[in-house]
Amino acid sequence: DVGGIDAGHKLAILAAIAFGTRVDFDGLLIEGIERITTEDIEQAADMGYRIKLLGVAQKTGRGLEARMTPCLVPTTSPLGQLEGGTNMVVLEGDSVGQIVLRGAGAGEGPTASAVMADVLDIARGNSMPVFGIPANELAAPEPAAASVPAAYYLRMALQDKPGALAKIATVLGDAGISIDRMRQYGHTDPTAPVLIVTHKTARDALDKALEAMEGTGVLASQPVAIRIEDV
Repeated sequence: DVGGIDAGHKLAILAAIAFGTRVDFDGLLIEGIERITTEDIEQAADMGYRIKLLGVAQKTGRGLEARMTPCLVPTTSPLGQLEGGTNMVVLEGDSVGQIVLRGAGAGEGPTASAVMADVLDIARGNSMPVFGIPANELAAPEPAAASVPAAYYLRMALQDKPGALAKIATVLGDAGISIDRMRQYGHTDPTAPVLIVTHKTARDALDKALEAMEGTGVLASQPVAIRIEDV
């Protein structure tokens, strides 16, 4: 699921079950892993993170936020320790804390087991509404006006000329985004690879900064931005 589409459909269904809202696939923010490179994986590991395609649905004072995007998660977290085709669902509530469900997420065995469980429930007369209540009684979702702030990992290649990095730092500062750490690597070609980790910021502010970077004339390629989730 390179594009995150299949996982996005799963998230839309899980959000409907969790929050009693209608399935709203079109309301999801979906980003795939097409632009993730081995360099990103190695740098994430060096910082104590692993990159996972992560679906998040959360209810905040801003509304319901739902997104399926690549994220950096701590290697020591349950999500960071997932391997292969294993899937995990993490439920978090104010009173109960975290509840973690882990199991096989693909393959003929797990799929057949889930289907037969539904068939047996129907045969025994134990069928219930898929979402706990009839679908026509589900509430209309109220999409969040803005995402919950988070730190971001930024990877970019800059033209190797004086002041290039300073221009990028200025753009971030103008957007109200502070830099937590920065790395510039040795190189032999005309472009300079740069890695930046920001402090927590709103995604809207980051998007505006990324757009402004295109007008600086120092980018050699489009930057990659990955959200950091401390789950």
